[in-house]
Amino acid sequence: MSYGDRIARLMIELDDWRPVIWRRVEVPLTSSLKAVHDVVQAVMPFEDYHLFEFHADGKRYAIPDPEWDSLRHRTFSAKTTKLGALVDRGIEKLSYTYDFGDDWRHTITVEKLLDATPGADYPRYIDGARCGPPEDVGGLPGFELFVTAMGDPDHDQHGELMRWHGRPFDPERVDEPGIQARLGKLARRRAIGKAAFAKSQNKIN
Repeated sequence: MSYGDRIARLMIELDDWRPVIWRRVEVPLTSSLKAVHDVVQAVMPFEDYHLFEFHADGKRYAIPDPEWDSLRHRTFSAKTTKLGALVDRGIEKLSYTYDFGDDWRHTITVEKLLDATPGADYPRYIDGARCGPPEDVGGLPGFELFVTAMGDPDHDQHGELMRWHGRPFDPERVDEPGIQARLGKLARRRAIGKAAFAKSQNKIN
């Protein structure tokens, strides 16, 4: 198989929370780090309202911003950096932060490299545990309060947080149908992109 037919199995874990909230997914090695960000958003899940960054091998990867970047703190483009390029350099762990206010830090581990399954759609969800934090809940302290209050109808903030969240919250539940639907959209977007690229190559040839 070609490089484009290889995938990475990734373990995504939310840092500094116990019991651990985690997801295991498979993504093509040709995926950009921006595409990996999209996968994290889909499986935790978040709503992609905020900025993000990766750190690996002493380098920062994000969407470059001239107001942020300098020669001293260079940002490499997450849109053009491929996961496979990092793997080729021996990188097996990445740190990923989403929402610099709530500061959701994750560790992403490359567990293994595999041949893609013929006919399978990627990215692909494998398994996971526990419900991720809601968007804008206030970081780890806010999430701790949220979990406590939502689980206790007598808590003085239960009603307020129930109205804010709009539905009950089960910290042990993984919304697998929702995750599968979100990843399905990413897989379709990837398929459309591959088809468009192949068509352009045919015109050139």
